[in-house]
Amino acid sequence: MSKYIFLFLFLPMFGLCQGTGKSWTSIGVKGSIIKNLDWGASFTARIGGSNDQIYFPQISFKYKVTKWFRPSLDYRAIFSLDQYGNYSFTNRLNINADFKHIIKRFSLSARIRYQASFERLVASANYDPEYDQAIRWKPQISYDIKKSFITPVINIELFYNPTYGPFGQMFTKYRAFIGVDLEFDNPHEISVGYLFDQQINRPLPETKHILSISYAYNLGFKKKD
Repeated sequence: MSKYIFLFLFLPMFGLCQGTGKSWTSIGVKGSIIKNLDWGASFTARIGGSNDQIYFPQISFKYKVTKWFRPSLDYRAIFSLDQYGNYSFTNRLNINADFKHIIKRFSLSARIRYQASFERLVASANYDPEYDQAIRWKPQISYDIKKSFITPVINIELFYNPTYGPFGQMFTKYRAFIGVDLEFDNPHEISVGYLFDQQINRPLPETKHILSISYAYNLGFKKKD
């Protein structure tokens, strides 16, 4: 199983690295600490070419307050390759509020995130909506197809820059996603999809086409009867 997971996650990198798109692959593990408190750890690679590479390990904690509300906290250590072949290091904290409501076979959810990035414990100088201080809002809808392991997912995420400056206090980017969650009756969780990433309210806005693949092993999985 492990060799298929490796091929599934990392082979798409080599194809997309040759073109104008990007690939995001993630592999992780998650479980429970106590009742209603979950943890997760992952490693993500974002590849767009020889000089467009970002890697980050992340650790997360999520608490179930109610069936529909779960706050969480993430710490991410970001290693980014620059044009000179050197890696820069940045810390980032995410404070998240996740909301979820189920209507029959539809799952409606939304995530509000405040993120703050620090470089050597000092706020980053050059603003980037992906990695610096930002407020992000992501509504999502998914549908549980009866007697199928495939769950279609659609979401869109808006990035808002709350800082002062020439490009501050405005929306700076949106990101649309369409894909599927593969839900097997085992601890393996896989998600595959396409992301359209578009900057707005900036000169020469950048557009990205991204293939996203993620895998997680759920230590707290319980097989359904």
